[in-house]
Amino acid sequence: MSIDQPVSRHTATAHPPRLTRLDGRPIRVVVVDDEDSLTDLLSMALRYEGWDVRIASNGRTAITLAREFRPDVIVLDIMLPDIDGLQVLTRLRADGVNTPILFLTAKDSLDDRIVGLTVGGDDYVTKPFSLEELVARLRGLIRRSTLVLSEADDSFLAVGDLTLDEDSYEVQRAGTVIELTATEFELLRYLMRNPRRVLSKTQILDRVWSYDFGGKSSVVELYISYLRKKIDSLGQPMIHTVRGVGYVLKPAN
Repeated sequence: MSIDQPVSRHTATAHPPRLTRLDGRPIRVVVVDDEDSLTDLLSMALRYEGWDVRIASNGRTAITLAREFRPDVIVLDIMLPDIDGLQVLTRLRADGVNTPILFLTAKDSLDDRIVGLTVGGDDYVTKPFSLEELVARLRGLIRRSTLVLSEADDSFLAVGDLTLDEDSYEVQRAGTVIELTATEFELLRYLMRNPRRVLSKTQILDRVWSYDFGGKSSVVELYISYLRKKIDSLGQPMIHTVRGVGYVLKPAN
C-alpha cells in the first residue's frame, strides 16, 4: 500500500530506556506491509530499539509468522495484496493469538480505524506518521503486556472477588483465571483503579486509547461488552452502565 507522504523522521533528543522481555531477550515484532520502502524504514527504527524484527508483505505470510515466530507485538497494514489486515487479525484471534496489534491505516479512513479496533485490534497510526509516534505507541502496547514489569508501586489490585496483578498480567475472579487481550487488560485496570467511580466514555478513550474517534465512542461499548462476557459471566455483575454518564465497576452484592 502506498503512502501519501514520506514517513517523518524527527530526531529524538534522548532515547528512552530499552524494553526487553522479562528474561532479557529482545522483544519480537512482526511488521506487515506490502511496500518495501516502508518496511525497510520501520525495520531500521525498531532494530534501533534493540528489537528482533520480521517482515511480511502479505496477510498469509503474516499469519504464518505470527504462529511460528510468536511475536510480542504486530504492526499490521489494513490494505494487503491477498487478504486484508482485518481478516489477518480475525484469524489470529480465532487461533487464540492475543498478541497486541497496531494497525496502519490510510489517511482520514476513520471507518477502517473503528472496524480495526472493534474486531480486536489494540491501536492504530494513520499514514503518513512519524517513526517516533509509532515506536511510542508500540512501547505503550508492550508495557501493557506480559513483557515488562509494571512501574506502578501498587501492582496488585482487588475489587471484591476480582483481582488483577500488573506484574504477572494475571486476572482472576473467585480463583478462576481470566484471559484478556492487552487492551481489555488496560481497560479493566483503569476501572479497577477507580472502583465505584463512574467513568465517562471520553475519560476511558483518553486513558486507554489516548485519543478520541471523532465522536464515535462505540469502541468503548464494545470492549465493555468483552469484559462483561469474561468477568460478569463468573458471578454477579460487577460492571454497570450509568445511562447517559458512563460505566462503573464495583463489588458484586
